[in-house]
Amino acid sequence: MLIYPSAFCICQGPMHWELLQRARASDNQLFVATCSPARDNKSGYVAYGHSMIVDPWGRVQREAGATRQLIIDDIGKSHPPASYNI
Repeated sequence: MLIYPSAFCICQGPMHWELLQRARASDNQLFVATCSPARDNKSGYVAYGHSMIVDPWGRVQREAGATRQLIIDDIGKSHPPASYNI
């Protein structure tokens, strides 16, 4: 599992944030958990937010919104469902 803090601005976040988390999980065939600051429009740097947990197949398991939020997921089962199309 990769766990890392990161922050994208509100300009690039919508375009790249999820894509990069899913790619790292798929590339390395492991879970990726990312932690991003919540959005604060009064701050000098306005972060995109959207902390997330992605499984080894690149599927987003949990995603926070732009506001402060706690996300939790059970990652004990790491097999894709039979109906999952790659």
